[in-house]
Amino acid sequence: MDQKLSFSSDYMEGAHPAILSRLLETNMEKTAGYGFDEYSESAREKIRTACCEPRADVFFLVGGTQTNATVITSMLQPWQGVIAAKTGHISTHEAGAIEAGGHKVLTLEQQNGKITAQQISEVMDAYRLDENREHTVMPGMVYISQPTEYGTLYSLEELTAISRVCRETGIALYMDGARLAYALACGTNDVSLPDIARLCDAFYIGGTKCGTLFGEAVVFPKPDTVPHFFTLIKQHGALLAKGRIAGIQFDTLFTDGLYEEIGRNAIDAADRIRRALEEKGYAQAFPSPTNQIFVILEKKKASALSGIVEMGFWENLDEDHTIMRIATSWATRPEDVDRLISLL
Repeated sequence: MDQKLSFSSDYMEGAHPAILSRLLETNMEKTAGYGFDEYSESAREKIRTACCEPRADVFFLVGGTQTNATVITSMLQPWQGVIAAKTGHISTHEAGAIEAGGHKVLTLEQQNGKITAQQISEVMDAYRLDENREHTVMPGMVYISQPTEYGTLYSLEELTAISRVCRETGIALYMDGARLAYALACGTNDVSLPDIARLCDAFYIGGTKCGTLFGEAVVFPKPDTVPHFFTLIKQHGALLAKGRIAGIQFDTLFTDGLYEEIGRNAIDAADRIRRALEEKGYAQAFPSPTNQIFVILEKKKASALSGIVEMGFWENLDEDHTIMRIATSWATRPEDVDRLISLL
């Protein structure tokens, strides 16, 4: 009997074989804990080189939600909140982790998952001109993700404009890079790691969804942006005692360009699926160029397909149609793409 296909998310597999090989090779070594080992330091240096920021602070955390909560809490004052798209991950899929840390998520309407520099400027102007602003939450940060929750990308022009507004108004710009490898591998992308490091005050390089067993790498391009960030990581339960496990994984990802290479398989697979959907007359909800595809299905068809292929539910479009997400990954097999296209 054929195994049920799974295209529900991009972190269902284990880890890239090169990472597993390195973990096995080093398994019986005894090293310093909490990321003070030689492998973690090597990974930091490689990430600094890739970002063209030789003095950047780099930290390895366990997962995306902990990373977002730790970074955002560390960079905001108690009276501040964080601006984000209504569809942003911190707004929708982190169980109120930011609010639980004492900071309001200030949501904005989005266009294909993105917010604009103009919107941010208007929010800051409205706060500045509000005579009752001491009774409200002060915007202190902008949160974006690359790619967005809709799989779309900020262009270099858009990111530059957002960065300019943030710096002019004195608020931080933070980028969630949970799927950053898929952005970097996308043919329509024009934003590089050095661009992100130059334009953002903090960002993280995703590992969990991009080939590691777990783990994210937080980068502060300017050193000492957050004093005692290591202590804050521990307070948030995001610090690994066996820190070398994260260090080895990122050291491997940033050897011989593997991180920028690893996403190409996902993009190639997604492009094949997108072409097939177009040829077969399916409508796509959002113009995503990366590894996430949002297809509009009749509910009866979605129900029938659910017995043979796992897709992620996104939202109900109307009484008769639903939007389902198809996600490819670094490990998606060509034969599984063939089967999915045949089923569609």
